[in-house]
Amino acid sequence: MRRASTAFWRGSRTTPSRVKVAPRSLSSVTNLPDVQITTLPNKIRVATENTPGHFSSVGLYVDAGARYETPLTLGASHFLDRMAFKTTTTRSEDEMTKDIHSLGGQIMCASSRESIMYQSSHAHKGTPLALSLISDTVLNPAFQPEELEAQRDAAYYEIREIKAKPEMILPEVLHSVAYNNQGLGNPMLCPEDRIPSMNEHLLRHTMSEWYRPERMVIAGAGMPHQELVELADKFFSSLKPSSHPLTNTLSQSRASTSSTQVPQHLLSPSSPGVAKSLTRAASYLFPQSLYKSSPAIPKSPTSTYTGGHHFIHDPEQELGHLYIAFEGLGINDDDVYTLATMQVLLGGGGSFSAGGPGKGMYSRLYTHILNHYPQIDHCASFHHIYTDSSLFGLFASFLPAASGVSGGNTPSQVLPLLVHQLMLLLYTPIPQEELQRAKNQLTSSLMMALESRAVEVEDLGRQILVHNRKVPVTEMTDKINKVTADDVRRVAKRIFGPDSGNKATVVCMGHEDVRNWGETFARFEVAGA
Repeated sequence: MRRASTAFWRGSRTTPSRVKVAPRSLSSVTNLPDVQITTLPNKIRVATENTPGHFSSVGLYVDAGARYETPLTLGASHFLDRMAFKTTTTRSEDEMTKDIHSLGGQIMCASSRESIMYQSSHAHKGTPLALSLISDTVLNPAFQPEELEAQRDAAYYEIREIKAKPEMILPEVLHSVAYNNQGLGNPMLCPEDRIPSMNEHLLRHTMSEWYRPERMVIAGAGMPHQELVELADKFFSSLKPSSHPLTNTLSQSRASTSSTQVPQHLLSPSSPGVAKSLTRAASYLFPQSLYKSSPAIPKSPTSTYTGGHHFIHDPEQELGHLYIAFEGLGINDDDVYTLATMQVLLGGGGSFSAGGPGKGMYSRLYTHILNHYPQIDHCASFHHIYTDSSLFGLFASFLPAASGVSGGNTPSQVLPLLVHQLMLLLYTPIPQEELQRAKNQLTSSLMMALESRAVEVEDLGRQILVHNRKVPVTEMTDKINKVTADDVRRVAKRIFGPDSGNKATVVCMGHEDVRNWGETFARFEVAGA
Protein backbone atom coordinates (compact mmCIF):
# COMPACT_ATOMS: atom_id res chain seq x y z
CA MET A 1 0.00 0.00 0.00
CA ARG A 2 2.71 2.40 -0.95
CA ARG A 3 1.16 5.73 -1.85
CA ALA A 4 2.58 8.94 -3.25
CA SER A 5 0.38 11.62 -1.75
CA THR A 6 1.82 14.35 -3.95
CA ALA A 7 3.05 13.55 -7.46
CA PHE A 8 3.31 16.23 -10.13
CA TRP A 9 5.05 16.79 -13.42
CA ARG A 10 6.64 20.11 -12.65
CA GLY A 11 9.72 22.44 -12.29
CA SER A 12 11.23 25.70 -10.62
CA ARG A 13 12.15 29.16 -9.69
CA THR A 14 15.53 30.50 -10.84
CA THR A 15 18.25 28.83 -8.76
CA PRO A 16 21.96 28.52 -9.50
CA SER A 17 22.98 25.05 -10.59
CA ARG A 18 26.00 25.10 -8.31
CA VAL A 19 26.10 26.28 -4.69
CA LYS A 20 29.37 27.43 -3.12
CA VAL A 21 29.77 27.10 0.62
CA ALA A 22 32.60 27.58 3.04
CA PRO A 23 34.75 24.48 3.68
CA ARG A 24 33.33 22.31 6.45
CA SER A 25 34.44 19.22 8.31
CA LEU A 26 33.07 16.28 6.31
CA SER A 27 33.76 12.57 6.35
CA SER A 28 33.64 10.62 3.10
CA VAL A 29 33.42 6.91 2.35
CA THR A 30 33.45 5.04 -0.96
CA ASN A 31 32.48 1.37 -0.79
CA LEU A 32 32.00 0.97 -4.57
CA PRO A 33 33.77 2.66 -7.49
CA ASP A 34 30.58 4.47 -8.54
CA VAL A 35 29.22 5.23 -5.04
CA GLN A 36 30.34 8.04 -2.76
CA ILE A 37 29.05 8.70 0.77
CA THR A 38 29.72 11.82 2.80
CA THR A 39 28.55 12.50 6.36
CA LEU A 40 27.85 16.16 7.10
CA PRO A 41 28.86 17.62 10.47
CA ASN A 42 25.28 17.24 11.73
CA LYS A 43 25.34 13.51 10.80
CA ILE A 44 23.12 13.63 7.69
CA ARG A 45 24.54 11.14 5.19
CA VAL A 46 24.78 12.17 1.54
CA ALA A 47 25.23 9.44 -1.08
CA THR A 48 25.51 9.53 -4.87
CA GLU A 49 25.83 6.87 -7.53
CA ASN A 50 27.62 7.75 -10.75
CA THR A 51 25.48 6.34 -13.51
CA PRO A 52 24.91 7.91 -16.95
CA GLY A 53 21.51 9.22 -17.90
CA HIS A 54 19.54 12.11 -19.31
CA PHE A 55 17.96 13.26 -16.03
CA SER A 56 18.67 13.35 -12.31
CA SER A 57 16.93 11.89 -9.26
CA VAL A 58 17.35 13.00 -5.66
CA GLY A 59 15.58 11.98 -2.48
CA LEU A 60 15.45 12.38 1.28
CA TYR A 61 14.90 9.16 3.24
CA VAL A 62 13.91 9.28 6.91
CA ASP A 63 14.03 6.45 9.45
CA ALA A 64 10.39 6.93 10.45
CA GLY A 65 6.95 5.57 9.68
CA ALA A 66 3.99 3.65 11.02
CA ARG A 67 5.98 1.17 13.13
CA TYR A 68 7.18 4.07 15.32
CA GLU A 69 3.68 5.32 16.05
CA THR A 70 2.10 4.98 19.48
CA PRO A 71 -1.53 5.46 20.53
CA LEU A 72 -0.71 9.17 20.85
CA THR A 73 0.68 9.51 17.31
CA LEU A 74 -1.22 6.80 15.40
CA GLY A 75 -1.88 8.06 11.87
CA ALA A 76 0.80 10.77 11.92
CA SER A 77 2.96 9.29 9.14
CA HIS A 78 -0.06 9.06 6.85
CA PHE A 79 -0.79 12.76 7.37
CA LEU A 80 2.85 13.82 7.08
CA ASP A 81 2.73 12.12 3.69
CA ARG A 82 -0.49 13.88 2.71
CA MET A 83 0.75 17.29 3.89
CA ALA A 84 3.97 17.18 1.86
CA PHE A 85 4.54 19.98 -0.67
CA LYS A 86 1.80 22.19 0.73
CA THR A 87 2.16 25.74 2.07
CA THR A 88 5.36 26.40 4.05
CA THR A 89 6.56 29.37 6.09
CA THR A 90 8.67 30.47 3.10
CA ARG A 91 6.39 29.52 0.17
CA SER A 92 2.70 30.17 -0.30
CA GLU A 93 0.49 27.50 -1.82
CA ASP A 94 0.68 29.26 -5.20
CA GLU A 95 4.47 29.59 -5.00
CA MET A 96 4.86 25.91 -4.09
CA THR A 97 2.65 24.88 -7.00
CA LYS A 98 4.45 27.20 -9.43
CA ASP A 99 7.89 25.92 -8.38
CA ILE A 100 6.81 22.29 -8.63
CA HIS A 101 5.38 22.84 -12.11
CA SER A 102 8.53 24.60 -13.28
CA LEU A 103 10.68 21.68 -12.15
CA GLY A 104 9.57 19.74 -15.23
CA GLY A 105 9.74 16.36 -13.55
CA GLN A 106 8.03 14.31 -10.86
CA ILE A 107 8.16 15.04 -7.14
CA MET A 108 6.46 12.91 -4.53
CA CYS A 109 6.27 11.78 -0.93
CA ALA A 110 5.53 8.25 0.25
CA SER A 111 5.29 6.80 3.74
CA SER A 112 5.71 3.15 4.67
CA ARG A 113 6.03 1.16 7.86
CA GLU A 114 9.75 1.86 8.28
CA SER A 115 10.51 4.99 6.29
CA ILE A 116 9.21 8.22 4.83
CA MET A 117 10.71 9.39 1.56
CA TYR A 118 10.62 12.62 -0.44
CA GLN A 119 11.90 12.09 -3.98
CA SER A 120 12.20 14.01 -7.24
CA SER A 121 13.17 13.08 -10.81
CA HIS A 122 13.95 16.04 -13.08
CA ALA A 123 16.30 17.57 -15.64
CA HIS A 124 19.91 17.87 -14.42
CA LYS A 125 19.65 21.62 -13.82
CA GLY A 126 16.63 21.14 -11.54
CA THR A 127 18.51 19.50 -8.64
CA PRO A 128 18.98 22.71 -6.58
CA LEU A 129 15.28 23.53 -6.78
CA ALA A 130 14.23 19.94 -6.10
CA LEU A 131 16.30 19.81 -2.91
CA SER A 132 15.02 23.27 -1.96
CA LEU A 133 11.42 22.05 -2.28
CA ILE A 134 12.14 18.91 -0.26
CA SER A 135 13.92 20.79 2.51
CA ASP A 136 11.17 23.42 2.62
CA THR A 137 8.37 20.89 3.02
CA VAL A 138 10.36 18.98 5.69
CA LEU A 139 11.81 21.88 7.68
CA ASN A 140 9.28 24.68 7.24
CA PRO A 141 5.75 23.23 7.00
CA ALA A 142 2.99 25.72 7.73
CA PHE A 143 0.22 23.16 8.37
CA GLN A 144 -2.46 25.64 7.38
CA PRO A 145 -5.85 24.81 9.00
CA GLU A 146 -7.66 24.82 5.65
CA GLU A 147 -5.10 22.46 4.10
CA LEU A 148 -5.30 20.10 7.07
CA GLU A 149 -9.08 20.09 6.82
CA ALA A 150 -8.91 19.28 3.12
CA GLN A 151 -6.57 16.35 3.82
CA ARG A 152 -8.85 15.07 6.58
CA ASP A 153 -11.71 14.93 4.06
CA ALA A 154 -9.41 13.24 1.52
CA ALA A 155 -8.29 10.70 4.13
CA TYR A 156 -11.89 9.70 4.90
CA TYR A 157 -12.48 9.10 1.18
CA GLU A 158 -9.20 7.24 0.75
CA ILE A 159 -9.91 4.91 3.66
CA ARG A 160 -13.41 4.12 2.36
CA GLU A 161 -11.99 3.33 -1.08
CA ILE A 162 -9.29 1.03 0.27
CA LYS A 163 -11.64 -0.77 2.63
CA ALA A 164 -13.78 -1.62 -0.38
CA LYS A 165 -10.83 -3.40 -2.03
CA PRO A 166 -9.95 -6.66 -0.26
CA GLU A 167 -6.59 -6.95 -2.06
CA MET A 168 -5.56 -3.65 -0.44
CA ILE A 169 -7.12 -3.81 3.03
CA LEU A 170 -6.47 -7.49 3.88
CA PRO A 171 -2.64 -7.15 3.97
CA GLU A 172 -3.22 -4.37 6.53
CA VAL A 173 -5.49 -6.63 8.58
CA LEU A 174 -2.91 -9.40 8.30
CA HIS A 175 -0.23 -7.14 9.83
CA SER A 176 -2.48 -6.02 12.66
CA VAL A 177 -3.30 -9.63 13.59
CA ALA A 178 0.27 -10.88 13.18
CA TYR A 179 1.82 -8.15 15.35
CA ASN A 180 -1.08 -7.60 17.76
CA ASN A 181 -1.80 -4.03 16.59
CA GLN A 182 1.58 -2.68 17.70
CA GLY A 183 4.81 -1.73 15.93
CA LEU A 184 4.69 -3.40 12.52
CA GLY A 185 1.03 -4.09 13.27
CA ASN A 186 0.19 -0.39 13.25
CA PRO A 187 -1.96 0.64 10.27
CA MET A 188 -0.33 2.57 7.44
CA LEU A 189 -3.52 4.56 6.99
CA CYS A 190 -4.75 6.82 9.75
CA PRO A 191 -7.68 5.11 11.55
CA GLU A 192 -10.93 6.96 10.93
CA ASP A 193 -11.44 7.77 14.61
CA ARG A 194 -7.97 9.37 14.68
CA ILE A 195 -8.46 11.68 11.69
CA PRO A 196 -9.91 14.57 13.76
CA SER A 197 -6.78 14.42 15.99
CA MET A 198 -4.43 15.13 13.09
CA ASN A 199 -3.63 18.75 13.86
CA GLU A 200 -0.61 21.05 13.62
CA HIS A 201 0.47 20.44 17.20
CA LEU A 202 0.57 16.64 16.83
CA LEU A 203 2.32 16.68 13.45
CA ARG A 204 5.03 19.10 14.63
CA HIS A 205 5.51 17.04 17.75
CA THR A 206 5.93 13.87 15.69
CA MET A 207 8.37 15.53 13.28
CA SER A 208 10.43 16.79 16.22
CA GLU A 209 10.91 13.18 17.31
CA TRP A 210 11.49 11.57 13.93
CA TYR A 211 13.07 14.15 11.61
CA ARG A 212 16.55 14.25 13.12
CA PRO A 213 19.66 14.42 10.94
CA GLU A 214 21.14 11.13 12.15
CA ARG A 215 17.95 9.44 10.91
CA MET A 216 18.21 11.00 7.44
CA VAL A 217 19.91 10.12 4.16
CA ILE A 218 20.02 12.29 1.04
CA ALA A 219 20.70 10.22 -2.09
CA GLY A 220 21.13 11.25 -5.70
CA ALA A 221 22.10 10.14 -9.18
CA GLY A 222 22.89 12.30 -12.18
CA MET A 223 24.83 15.02 -10.40
CA PRO A 224 28.44 15.35 -9.16
CA HIS A 225 28.82 14.12 -5.60
CA GLN A 226 30.32 17.38 -4.34
CA GLU A 227 27.43 19.36 -5.78
CA LEU A 228 24.88 17.32 -3.82
CA VAL A 229 27.02 17.58 -0.66
CA GLU A 230 27.08 21.36 -0.99
CA LEU A 231 23.34 21.55 -1.64
CA ALA A 232 22.57 19.26 1.31
CA ASP A 233 24.81 21.37 3.53
CA LYS A 234 23.08 24.54 2.35
CA PHE A 235 19.53 23.34 2.90
CA PHE A 236 19.90 21.02 5.93
CA SER A 237 22.86 22.29 7.97
CA SER A 238 20.51 24.08 10.40
CA LEU A 239 19.38 20.70 11.74
CA LYS A 240 21.28 19.69 14.86
CA PRO A 241 22.05 16.09 15.86
CA SER A 242 20.15 14.83 18.87
CA SER A 243 21.38 13.25 22.06
CA HIS A 244 17.92 11.77 22.67
CA PRO A 245 18.62 8.21 23.93
CA LEU A 246 15.75 6.72 21.94
CA THR A 247 16.31 8.65 18.74
CA ASN A 248 18.15 6.05 16.74
CA THR A 249 17.43 2.80 18.54
CA LEU A 250 16.32 0.93 15.45
CA SER A 251 19.15 2.26 13.29
CA GLN A 252 21.68 1.19 15.92
CA SER A 253 20.12 -2.26 16.12
CA ARG A 254 20.40 -2.50 12.34
CA ALA A 255 24.10 -1.76 12.48
CA SER A 256 24.72 -4.39 15.15
CA THR A 257 22.89 -7.26 13.46
CA SER A 258 24.26 -9.87 11.08
CA SER A 259 26.95 -8.79 8.67
CA THR A 260 24.88 -10.07 5.75
CA GLN A 261 23.41 -6.94 4.19
CA VAL A 262 20.50 -6.87 1.81
CA PRO A 263 18.41 -4.13 0.17
CA GLN A 264 15.48 -3.04 2.32
CA HIS A 265 12.89 -4.38 -0.11
CA LEU A 266 14.37 -7.48 -1.70
CA LEU A 267 10.86 -8.86 -2.12
CA SER A 268 7.51 -7.45 -3.08
CA PRO A 269 4.26 -8.22 -1.24
CA SER A 270 3.34 -10.74 -3.94
CA SER A 271 5.23 -12.42 -6.69
CA PRO A 272 3.35 -11.03 -9.72
CA GLY A 273 4.69 -7.56 -8.90
CA VAL A 274 8.12 -8.60 -7.71
CA ALA A 275 9.95 -6.41 -10.24
CA LYS A 276 8.07 -3.29 -9.19
CA SER A 277 9.30 -3.12 -5.61
CA LEU A 278 12.41 -5.25 -5.29
CA THR A 279 14.25 -2.15 -4.01
CA ARG A 280 11.41 -0.40 -2.24
CA ALA A 281 12.41 2.85 2.32
CA ALA A 282 13.48 18.92 12.16
CA SER A 283 13.18 19.23 15.64
CA TYR A 284 15.42 22.29 16.01
CA LEU A 285 13.41 24.32 13.52
CA PHE A 286 10.17 23.93 15.47
CA PRO A 287 9.50 26.35 18.35
CA GLN A 288 9.77 24.40 21.59
CA SER A 289 6.67 26.12 22.91
CA LEU A 290 4.55 24.25 20.37
CA TYR A 291 5.10 20.89 22.03
CA LYS A 292 7.02 21.20 25.27
CA SER A 293 3.88 20.64 27.34
CA SER A 294 3.30 17.19 25.81
CA PRO A 295 5.08 14.07 27.04
CA ALA A 296 7.98 12.77 24.95
CA ILE A 297 6.80 10.44 22.22
CA PRO A 298 8.31 7.00 22.86
CA LYS A 299 9.51 4.88 19.98
CA SER A 300 8.48 1.35 19.15
CA PRO A 301 11.74 0.06 17.64
CA THR A 302 10.86 -3.61 17.92
CA SER A 303 7.72 -5.59 17.12
CA THR A 304 6.58 -8.86 18.63
CA TYR A 305 5.01 -11.36 16.29
CA THR A 306 2.06 -13.14 17.92
CA GLY A 307 0.13 -14.71 15.05
CA GLY A 308 -3.59 -15.34 15.38
CA HIS A 309 -6.85 -15.55 13.51
CA HIS A 310 -9.38 -12.97 12.32
CA PHE A 311 -12.61 -13.27 10.35
CA ILE A 312 -14.32 -10.40 8.52
CA HIS A 313 -17.93 -11.34 7.81
CA ASP A 314 -18.99 -9.71 4.54
CA PRO A 315 -21.68 -11.65 2.66
CA GLU A 316 -21.70 -8.94 -0.02
CA GLN A 317 -18.26 -10.01 -1.24
CA GLU A 318 -18.27 -11.54 -4.71
CA LEU A 319 -15.26 -13.69 -3.76
CA GLY A 320 -14.02 -15.27 -0.57
CA HIS A 321 -10.49 -14.39 0.59
CA LEU A 322 -8.09 -16.42 2.70
CA TYR A 323 -4.59 -15.43 3.86
CA ILE A 324 -2.10 -17.55 5.80
CA ALA A 325 1.26 -16.20 6.99
CA PHE A 326 4.21 -16.94 9.25
CA GLU A 327 6.89 -14.71 10.67
CA GLY A 328 9.76 -14.79 8.22
CA LEU A 329 13.24 -13.30 8.36
CA GLY A 330 14.50 -9.78 8.85
CA ILE A 331 16.47 -8.06 6.12
CA ASN A 332 19.85 -8.83 7.70
CA ASP A 333 19.30 -12.56 8.11
CA ASP A 334 21.67 -14.89 6.26
CA ASP A 335 18.75 -16.89 4.86
CA VAL A 336 16.79 -14.01 3.34
CA TYR A 337 17.92 -14.87 -0.21
CA THR A 338 16.68 -18.40 0.20
CA LEU A 339 13.30 -17.14 1.39
CA ALA A 340 13.24 -14.77 -1.59
CA THR A 341 13.78 -17.72 -3.91
CA MET A 342 11.02 -19.68 -2.15
CA GLN A 343 8.55 -16.88 -2.79
CA VAL A 344 9.34 -16.80 -6.51
CA LEU A 345 9.25 -20.60 -6.68
CA LEU A 346 5.72 -20.58 -5.22
CA GLY A 347 4.79 -17.60 -7.41
CA GLY A 348 1.19 -17.54 -8.52
CA GLY A 349 -1.06 -14.68 -9.55
CA GLY A 350 -4.44 -14.23 -11.18
CA SER A 351 -6.18 -16.98 -13.12
CA PHE A 352 -5.84 -14.94 -16.35
CA SER A 353 -2.59 -13.10 -15.69
CA ALA A 354 0.21 -15.59 -16.33
CA GLY A 355 1.19 -13.75 -19.49
CA GLY A 356 3.59 -16.38 -20.79
CA PRO A 357 6.92 -18.04 -20.07
CA GLY A 358 9.04 -16.09 -17.62
CA LYS A 359 6.03 -14.42 -15.98
CA GLY A 360 5.02 -17.05 -13.46
CA MET A 361 3.05 -19.60 -15.46
CA TYR A 362 5.44 -22.36 -14.36
CA SER A 363 5.42 -21.41 -10.68
CA ARG A 364 3.95 -23.90 -8.23
CA LEU A 365 0.78 -22.01 -7.38
CA TYR A 366 -0.06 -21.88 -11.08
CA THR A 367 0.76 -25.47 -11.92
CA HIS A 368 -0.59 -26.99 -8.68
CA ILE A 369 -3.61 -24.80 -7.93
CA LEU A 370 -4.71 -22.25 -10.54
CA ASN A 371 -4.50 -24.70 -13.42
CA HIS A 372 -6.56 -27.35 -11.58
CA TYR A 373 -9.16 -25.35 -9.62
CA PRO A 374 -11.07 -22.92 -11.87
CA GLN A 375 -13.12 -21.69 -8.92
CA ILE A 376 -9.94 -20.05 -7.52
CA ASP A 377 -9.63 -16.63 -9.09
CA HIS A 378 -6.29 -15.57 -7.61
CA CYS A 379 -3.59 -17.37 -5.65
CA ALA A 380 -0.12 -16.02 -4.89
CA SER A 381 2.77 -16.00 -2.45
CA PHE A 382 3.84 -12.84 -0.66
CA HIS A 383 6.67 -11.61 1.52
CA HIS A 384 6.40 -8.30 3.39
CA ILE A 385 9.95 -7.82 4.64
CA TYR A 386 11.27 -5.43 7.31
CA THR A 387 14.45 -4.77 9.22
CA ASP A 388 13.91 -7.28 12.00
CA SER A 389 10.94 -9.38 10.87
CA SER A 390 8.76 -10.25 7.89
CA LEU A 391 5.51 -11.91 6.90
CA PHE A 392 5.78 -14.84 4.49
CA GLY A 393 2.75 -16.70 3.22
CA LEU A 394 0.06 -17.43 0.64
CA PHE A 395 -3.41 -16.16 -0.17
CA ALA A 396 -6.31 -17.20 -2.36
CA SER A 397 -9.46 -15.52 -3.67
CA PHE A 398 -12.20 -17.92 -4.72
CA LEU A 399 -15.87 -18.34 -5.59
CA PRO A 400 -17.65 -18.96 -2.28
CA ALA A 401 -19.97 -21.93 -1.96
CA ALA A 402 -22.41 -19.81 0.07
CA SER A 403 -22.94 -17.53 -2.92
CA GLY A 404 -24.98 -20.25 -4.61
CA VAL A 405 -22.70 -20.33 -7.63
CA SER A 406 -22.08 -23.87 -8.86
CA GLY A 407 -18.56 -25.07 -8.09
CA GLY A 408 -17.87 -22.65 -5.26
CA ASN A 409 -15.72 -23.50 -2.26
CA THR A 410 -15.70 -22.85 1.45
CA PRO A 411 -12.57 -21.40 3.09
CA SER A 412 -12.12 -24.72 4.88
CA GLN A 413 -11.88 -26.45 1.50
CA VAL A 414 -9.33 -23.93 0.14
CA LEU A 415 -7.06 -23.91 3.20
CA PRO A 416 -5.70 -27.47 2.66
CA LEU A 417 -4.65 -26.50 -0.89
CA LEU A 418 -2.48 -23.69 0.49
CA VAL A 419 -1.04 -25.64 3.42
CA HIS A 420 -0.22 -28.54 1.10
CA GLN A 421 2.12 -26.26 -0.89
CA LEU A 422 4.03 -25.47 2.29
CA MET A 423 4.19 -29.15 3.15
CA LEU A 424 5.76 -29.92 -0.23
CA LEU A 425 8.60 -27.48 0.50
CA LEU A 426 9.20 -29.21 3.83
CA TYR A 427 9.12 -32.86 2.85
CA THR A 428 9.70 -33.35 -0.89
CA PRO A 429 12.81 -32.86 -3.03
CA ILE A 430 12.90 -29.72 -5.21
CA PRO A 431 13.90 -30.44 -8.82
CA GLN A 432 17.04 -28.58 -9.83
CA GLU A 433 15.40 -27.25 -13.00
CA GLU A 434 12.53 -25.73 -11.02
CA LEU A 435 14.88 -24.16 -8.47
CA GLN A 436 17.13 -22.72 -11.17
CA ARG A 437 14.12 -21.20 -12.93
CA ALA A 438 13.07 -19.45 -9.72
CA LYS A 439 16.59 -18.12 -9.14
CA ASN A 440 16.79 -16.87 -12.71
CA GLN A 441 13.46 -15.08 -12.34
CA LEU A 442 14.49 -13.45 -9.07
CA THR A 443 17.83 -12.33 -10.50
CA SER A 444 16.33 -10.89 -13.68
CA SER A 445 13.56 -9.11 -11.76
CA LEU A 446 16.14 -7.50 -9.52
CA MET A 447 18.33 -6.41 -12.42
CA MET A 448 15.42 -5.01 -14.43
CA ALA A 449 14.02 -3.07 -11.47
CA LEU A 450 17.34 -1.30 -11.02
CA GLU A 451 17.24 -0.08 -14.63
CA SER A 452 14.91 2.68 -13.42
CA ARG A 453 16.82 5.72 -12.17
CA ALA A 454 14.08 6.54 -9.66
CA VAL A 455 14.26 2.99 -8.26
CA GLU A 456 18.06 3.16 -8.29
CA VAL A 457 18.08 6.31 -6.14
CA GLU A 458 15.45 4.96 -3.75
CA ASP A 459 17.47 1.76 -3.46
CA LEU A 460 20.63 3.75 -2.70
CA GLY A 461 18.93 5.94 -0.09
CA ARG A 462 17.27 3.06 1.72
CA GLN A 463 20.43 0.94 1.75
CA ILE A 464 22.50 3.77 3.25
CA LEU A 465 19.71 4.39 5.77
CA VAL A 466 19.68 0.73 6.82
CA HIS A 467 23.22 -0.55 6.20
CA ASN A 468 25.33 2.59 5.84
CA ARG A 469 26.68 1.18 2.58
CA LYS A 470 25.51 0.30 -0.93
CA VAL A 471 25.16 -3.43 -1.53
CA PRO A 472 26.29 -4.11 -5.12
CA VAL A 473 23.82 -5.96 -7.29
CA THR A 474 26.52 -8.51 -8.12
CA GLU A 475 26.74 -9.41 -4.44
CA MET A 476 23.00 -10.00 -4.34
CA THR A 477 22.90 -12.09 -7.48
CA ASP A 478 25.87 -14.17 -6.27
CA LYS A 479 23.98 -15.01 -3.08
CA ILE A 480 20.86 -15.91 -5.04
CA ASN A 481 22.88 -18.21 -7.30
CA LYS A 482 24.30 -20.05 -4.28
CA VAL A 483 20.85 -21.09 -2.98
CA THR A 484 20.46 -24.89 -3.05
CA ALA A 485 17.53 -27.26 -2.72
CA ASP A 486 18.82 -28.23 0.73
CA ASP A 487 18.78 -24.54 1.70
CA VAL A 488 15.13 -24.27 0.69
CA ARG A 489 14.09 -27.25 2.81
CA ARG A 490 16.16 -26.04 5.76
CA VAL A 491 14.68 -22.53 5.67
CA ALA A 492 11.18 -23.93 5.17
CA LYS A 493 11.64 -25.96 8.36
CA ARG A 494 12.92 -22.88 10.12
CA ILE A 495 9.90 -20.77 9.11
CA PHE A 496 6.93 -23.15 9.21
CA GLY A 497 8.24 -26.59 10.20
CA PRO A 498 6.36 -28.32 13.04
CA ASP A 499 9.37 -27.88 15.34
CA SER A 500 9.97 -24.23 14.44
CA GLY A 501 7.87 -22.91 17.30
CA ASN A 502 6.28 -20.49 14.85
CA LYS A 503 2.57 -19.71 14.82
CA ALA A 504 0.36 -19.06 11.83
CA THR A 505 -1.60 -15.91 11.11
CA VAL A 506 -4.92 -16.67 9.40
CA VAL A 507 -7.24 -13.98 8.01
CA CYS A 508 -10.50 -14.82 6.27
CA MET A 509 -13.05 -12.53 4.61
CA GLY A 510 -16.38 -13.31 2.99
CA HIS A 511 -19.52 -15.35 3.58
CA GLU A 512 -18.11 -17.73 6.18
CA ASP A 513 -15.06 -18.33 8.35
CA VAL A 514 -12.46 -21.04 7.95
CA ARG A 515 -13.10 -23.85 10.44
CA ASN A 516 -10.66 -26.06 12.35
CA TRP A 517 -7.69 -24.34 10.74
CA GLY A 518 -5.30 -25.54 13.46
CA GLU A 519 -6.20 -29.14 12.70
CA THR A 520 -5.48 -28.60 9.00
CA PHE A 521 -1.96 -27.32 9.71
CA ALA A 522 -1.36 -30.26 12.07
CA ARG A 523 -2.62 -32.80 9.53
CA PHE A 524 -0.03 -31.61 7.01
CA GLU A 525 2.68 -31.43 9.70
CA VAL A 526 3.08 -27.67 9.25
CA ALA A 527 3.38 -25.23 12.16
CA GLY A 528 0.04 -23.67 13.04
CA ALA A 529 -1.80 -22.76 16.21
